Amino acid sequence: MLDEINWKARLIAITGSRGIGKTTLMLQKIKIDGNLDKSLYVSVDNIYFSNHTLFDLASYFYKYGGRYLYIDEVHKYKDWSREIKNMHDSFSDLQIVFSGSSILDIYKGFGDLSRRVVPYYLKGMSFREYLLFETGKQFDKYSLHDILSHKVSIKLETPLFHFKNYLKEGYYPFYKEDDFMTMLTGAINAVLEIDIPKYLELKVSTIDKLKHLLQIIAESVPFKPNHSKIADLIGVSRNLMSDYFSYLEKAGLILQLQNDTKGVRGLGKVNKVYLNNSNIAYMLLGNNANIGNIRETFFFNQLGLNYKVFSSDSGDFEINDTTFEIGEKNKGQKQIAEILDAFLVKDDIEYGFGNTIPLWHFGLMY
Repeated sequence: MLDEINWKARLIAITGSRGIGKTTLMLQKIKIDGNLDKSLYVSVDNIYFSNHTLFDLASYFYKYGGRYLYIDEVHKYKDWSREIKNMHDSFSDLQIVFSGSSILDIYKGFGDLSRRVVPYYLKGMSFREYLLFETGKQFDKYSLHDILSHKVSIKLETPLFHFKNYLKEGYYPFYKEDDFMTMLTGAINAVLEIDIPKYLELKVSTIDKLKHLLQIIAESVPFKPNHSKIADLIGVSRNLMSDYFSYLEKAGLILQLQNDTKGVRGLGKVNKVYLNNSNIAYMLLGNNANIGNIRETFFFNQLGLNYKVFSSDSGDFEINDTTFEIGEKNKGQKQIAEILDAFLVKDDIEYGFGNTIPLWHFGLMY
C-alpha cells in the first residue's frame, strides 16, 4: 500500500480491520520521508485529548512549522470528521493522514469530508507479502491474466509448506507474536464488543447474538444464509438478519457472495457467506476448520480486492464471465467440462497446466 497511496493529496484516510498494520504504515512513511521537524504522529486515545481538541493540536503544530500530521485511531474521537474538515480548510498547506480501525464509524464520517478526502483500504497481507517476512525475498506481483496464462515464475523451494502456514496465521502482520491466536481473538472481540456496538448503539444481548452468528458461519460448510432459520436459532427478528450480515461485512469479519443477476431482482441476493479470511476460521475452529471452505475463503478474499466476484451455477465463483472451481489436487474436470471459459484451481500442487491453476498463485496479486 505504501507505494500506491498518492502522498501528494492533502487529506488521506487509511481504513482497515484491527491489527492490519495501519499504524506501522504511517510511522514507516514518516521514517522514510525524514521530515521529523515537520511531522507529528498522534493517537487520539492519548490523555492529551481529555482537555484539548484535534483542532487545537493542529493549530499549535502548524504555527511552529508543522506540515505533516498523522492521526491514528481517529474513530475514538467524537466529531472527528467535522474537526478534520475544519483543519483541512483552515491550514492550506497542512497534510493530514488519518487512520481508523472501526470501519463502520469511518464510513459514517466520510460524508462530512466528501470531495476532500482520498480514501484507501488496507487489506491483510497477501501470500506474497507473507513470503517477504518468511524468506526475505521480494517476489513479483502478478495480474489475474498472468496467473491464468501460467506466467508465475518464482524461485521458492517449498511454496506449499509456506502456503499452509499462511492460511493458518499469515494474514495479519502480528502473526510472528507467540500468542498470535490470543491477540487475534482479542481483535475480533474488540470489533464485536466495541466497534459495532459503538456505531449502532446495540444492547449487550445483541452483541452476543452477533458472536453466535459468526460462530454459525464458521461451522457451516458452505454457509448458505436462510434468514428465517438463523433468526430462530439466535433469537432475533428475521427482518434484522440482512442488517446483521451487513454490519459483520463492513466490520471486516465476513464476505458475502452474491449472484450475478442483473437488475433490481438481483440486489441483495446472497448465495453464500464466508469468513473474511482463513486466519479467522482457524481462530474460531482450530484444526476442525474445513479445508474446502478454507480454500474458497482464501480465493474469495484475495480476488475480492480488485474484482467483482460472484457465485456460479456451474462452479464456485465467477469473475468477468470466467468460472472457477476450487478443490484439492485430485479434483477432476467433470463439473466444468462443458464450460468454455473455466479454470480448475487446485490446492497442494506447485505447478499449473492447461486450465488447472495452483491455488497459492492467487496470493501473489498484491
